[in-house]
Amino acid sequence: MLKWLAIVLVALIMLLQYRLWFGEGGLKEYSQIRARADAMENENQPMRARNERLAAEVVDLKNGLDAIEERARSDIGMVRRDEQFYWVPDVNADRGHP
Repeated sequence: MLKWLAIVLVALIMLLQYRLWFGEGGLKEYSQIRARADAMENENQPMRARNERLAAEVVDLKNGLDAIEERARSDIGMVRRDEQFYWVPDVNADRGHP
């Protein structure tokens, strides 16, 4: 009787080990999910960096006038009252200095 009980217990342990290693929700599936999560993390990294830059820009725009002034100058070409603006035809302002 004790021999049969030991055989049943060993078979049960083997069945549980099989489910742990190869069954649904087992270690094989876990490693596949972990690999997909790592790949998605790598894809999201540039987006996180972009979001951090945008968040910093929002804070600058909320707190400082320098950022607002810089944005107005670059985007819509605003000039302060005490400045003079000189327009030179056929010159692209985006080119670097020689």
